[in-house]
Amino acid sequence: MLDELAASDGQTLFEICSLFTTRHGLSLTRQAISQHLGVLESAGLVMTERRGRSKFHYFNPEPLNKITGRWPVREGSDL
Repeated sequence: MLDELAASDGQTLFEICSLFTTRHGLSLTRQAISQHLGVLESAGLVMTERRGRSKFHYFNPEPLNKITGRWPVREGSDL
């Protein structure tokens, strides 16, 4: 889900559901995707904006940047 938002920010729930069906062959319910987006929003990884009746979702990489900044990768490591 984060990969799809990072590739194309500002998607509605309908657009995200369509992408999962067409690109990934997954038939998740709108409710399931909405719940996942809610968890990601609670974690600060997804930001939303309401415009009229539509809610647009945006990827926020900042929480991940903070984590990766704390754990430097060692040279020669396969991790």
